[in-house]
Amino acid sequence: MYRGYVLHAKPYRENSVLLKLLVDGLGRVDAVARLGSGKRSLKSIVQPFQPLLFELSGRGELRSLSQIESASPAVPLTGDALYSAIYLNELLVRALAQIQSGESLFVPYHQTLMTLAREFSQTPLRFFELSLLEELGCMPSLTHDANGSALDATQLYRWLPEAGFLPGDGVFPGRVLLALAVRELEEADWPHAKRLTRILLQPVVGERPLLSRQLFRNREAPKNQE
Repeated sequence: MYRGYVLHAKPYRENSVLLKLLVDGLGRVDAVARLGSGKRSLKSIVQPFQPLLFELSGRGELRSLSQIESASPAVPLTGDALYSAIYLNELLVRALAQIQSGESLFVPYHQTLMTLAREFSQTPLRFFELSLLEELGCMPSLTHDANGSALDATQLYRWLPEAGFLPGDGVFPGRVLLALAVRELEEADWPHAKRLTRILLQPVVGERPLLSRQLFRNREAPKNQE
C-alpha cells in the first residue's frame, strides 16, 4: 500500500471525490476516490492533514484510489499552524503542476506538519520551501556566489536571477544564506529568509496570488507569518 496526504479535494460525481495527493515515493498524484455513504463513508478521513494508506490503480493522469484507511490520527493543527499547513498544500499544488513530480517531498512535508503541530514557527516553513526548490532543481547555491567564490558571512548579497548571489549593494546577509545552507535559522532572521524564498518561488508558483496568504491578511490580528 501507498502512504500519502490529501492536498486538495473537490466533489466528483455521486459519492466520489477528485483528489490531489502527495504520495510517498511518487509525489503529486491526481486520483478519484469513491467515498461511499452512510456508516461506510470515508468522507471523514479523506481530508487534508490526515495520513492515509491506500492502493492506487490505473496509469493515466487520473488514477483510482481504493482500500483507503487512516495511517494514524490526523495531525492536530490549529491557529497559525493550521494556516501555515494550508499554505503548504496550496504551494505544493501550484508548484507540482506536473503530475507525478515531487517524489522525495513526502517525508519533509510530514515532518513539517508534525513540527508545526508541536509549536508554530516560521523556521520549518522556510526549510520546507528550500526542500521544494531543491526537488524542482531551482535552488541556487547558498555557499558560493555567482562567481564561484565562497560566501562571506559579513557581506551583503543581491540576487541575480539565473545566476546566483552577487556581493555588494544587496539585502541578503551572507550569514543568513550560510545558515540556511545547513538548515539553521534564528528568529531574528525570519524576514530575510521569507523574502528570499518568496523571490525564489515566484517563477515556480506564478504571478497569481496564493489564497492562503490572503487568509493571513484577513485575520483580525494579522501576523504576516505564512
